[in-house]
Amino acid sequence: MLLAAIDIGTVTARLALAQVEDGRVIRMAKYTEIVNLGEGVDTAKRLLPEAIHRCVGCVSSYVDHARKEGAEAVVCTLTSAARDAENAPDLGMGLASLGLEPMIIPGEIEGALTFLGVSHDFENHRILVADSGGGSTELVVGTLAGQQLDINFVESVDLGCRRLTERFNLSADHPSAEDIEGAHQMAAQMMSEAIGRAQQLCAAPELLVGVGGTATSLIAIRDRLDPYDPSKVHLNHISIDEVTQIEELLASKTLKEREDITGLQAKRALVMLAGTILLAELMKNSGFKHLVVSESDLLFGLVVTAAAVHQG
Repeated sequence: MLLAAIDIGTVTARLALAQVEDGRVIRMAKYTEIVNLGEGVDTAKRLLPEAIHRCVGCVSSYVDHARKEGAEAVVCTLTSAARDAENAPDLGMGLASLGLEPMIIPGEIEGALTFLGVSHDFENHRILVADSGGGSTELVVGTLAGQQLDINFVESVDLGCRRLTERFNLSADHPSAEDIEGAHQMAAQMMSEAIGRAQQLCAAPELLVGVGGTATSLIAIRDRLDPYDPSKVHLNHISIDEVTQIEELLASKTLKEREDITGLQAKRALVMLAGTILLAELMKNSGFKHLVVSESDLLFGLVVTAAAVHQG
């Protein structure tokens, strides 16, 4: 069956069209648009009217495309920005007008669905999956052995690339050393605390796997991918030294110059420095010198789950 999954995050709105058979994804097409739904949410705790308009317009085009392709069902989830916003029902009404039943999912469910999507590439290995988004970072430790999914730890940390950008003015041209250091300190503290809690609950993971726009963009920038090629990103590795070099590159440029970096979407330039700092601190505090980047993410887990529900 062909299913559609729409995930609305703090920075991006994404669509997956997936063919699912016997609980497995046979093929998938993904579409991503940066809508910046979470603009200003960290401070105001409200979605801006223009952000809601951008988001609903994007999702409307996704729904039309899914129906034209013959999707049997469309599932729609919302994550960090909608969780934090007092007026999230305003967005919900706009999405409902498109025939959707939007679900604001808790961070722990977001993390578990992401792990389900990622783990099939790492069977019989205990992995730490980090889904670093715009408003939060989900950390999950577990193992997939055959059909047995064993999740030992899942936590949603309220820190993402947009939240960190807004708190420390990292979208400015040549951000100050004080702001960069402040962002590092905040990310280090929150990541180390979460990693500490994971270490108390379960055995040490063998690999650190990163998903989300920051992680995939790091590979694209390092390898100067233009146009973007998912096959050259999926399961590729990046070292902590390379992440640090990209951070230094981003910090040395104006926002306009960041937009022109090969491999980086121009609209992501606003939040990429903060995302890089966050993942650098995650790597340092988890003790991993390399990050494995996966293209199989929440959308993958979502369509597998939706298929099971659709089939009863």
